[in-house]
Amino acid sequence: MKASVLEEYGRLVWKEVPKPVISGDETLVRVNFASICGSDQHIFMGEFHPRTKLPLIQGHEFAGEIAGIGPEVKHFCPGDRVVADPIIWCGSCPACRKGHYPACTSLRLIGVDLDGGFAQYARVPESMLYKVPDTIRNEHAALIEVLSIGFHACQRADLKKDESLVIWGAGKVGQSILQAARTKTAGKIILVDILEERLRKAKKSYPDVHTINALQMNPVSEIMKITGGKGVDVAFEAVGHGKEISGVVHPVRGCIQAIRGAGTVCVLGLSDEPAPLVMKELIWKEARIIASRVTHGEFKETIDALNIGLLKPDILITDVFPPDQTQHAFEILKREPEKHLKILLDFTSVH
Repeated sequence: MKASVLEEYGRLVWKEVPKPVISGDETLVRVNFASICGSDQHIFMGEFHPRTKLPLIQGHEFAGEIAGIGPEVKHFCPGDRVVADPIIWCGSCPACRKGHYPACTSLRLIGVDLDGGFAQYARVPESMLYKVPDTIRNEHAALIEVLSIGFHACQRADLKKDESLVIWGAGKVGQSILQAARTKTAGKIILVDILEERLRKAKKSYPDVHTINALQMNPVSEIMKITGGKGVDVAFEAVGHGKEISGVVHPVRGCIQAIRGAGTVCVLGLSDEPAPLVMKELIWKEARIIASRVTHGEFKETIDALNIGLLKPDILITDVFPPDQTQHAFEILKREPEKHLKILLDFTSVH
């Protein structure tokens, strides 16, 4: 089979590799589309070293159809359309024993810690698969994982009907939170970013969303105007590596300042830089600050929402490339981040 192989950091090679051999409860998934994630970009640049071992077939956001099954597979058949939940937890650490799998101390992912979906075929245990209805397009099925991150964040923040929220960061994760949140609340949604094109994309599909360009106005002041001085019920931070802006506080601190008394801040951005906070701002509001990582079974909720047309996945897709251009895809994501959200790799074009 053909695969895009990360042979050294910064260099992907489209080459022939052995097709995975399955056994037991494993399935062989013929990949239709795979999606490039922000984490994939960090892996590509070597920022997950030494966790990642080279050579590696990346790709933890992918969907396809069953091409083969092991003798112990019970619930899937060849030809079934599926999406893979890439999370592998240990089952024995304190978090796992409490059923809180995203907090597993040795959490691993297909496409990060072992070979994944940037290939014609991927080996996936049946316990990690969800069936995809025929009504969902192949391209959209490859986005189920990132959209599920949005649903998981809403679950972690305990977002309720009619609550208001702000999302700092209109990238892949922020846009996914926006879509999930709109299925749960009719309250005000505010989106903050410094890239006008990302705000424009969200506004075009969700006209009722308030957008704030942090380069043009102070986000916290504007949020207070929009909410009549009350603040929002929930604030999500999905920026990660933030840009320092004169006169504008760090996104996490901005979230704390933007919530009402007893509100909730949910942090998702994976930044290595410390966030300068004034904890009394959180304490005065007796507010909650929590974290959200990956997903915890929200795939079914996402699939159901996609199936009945509640989500708008095309917002996320900015390009579709054949997989022999994976290196080019990563290069333009780095060079032109303002122009791109999700780049999909189309494996249906490989023969």
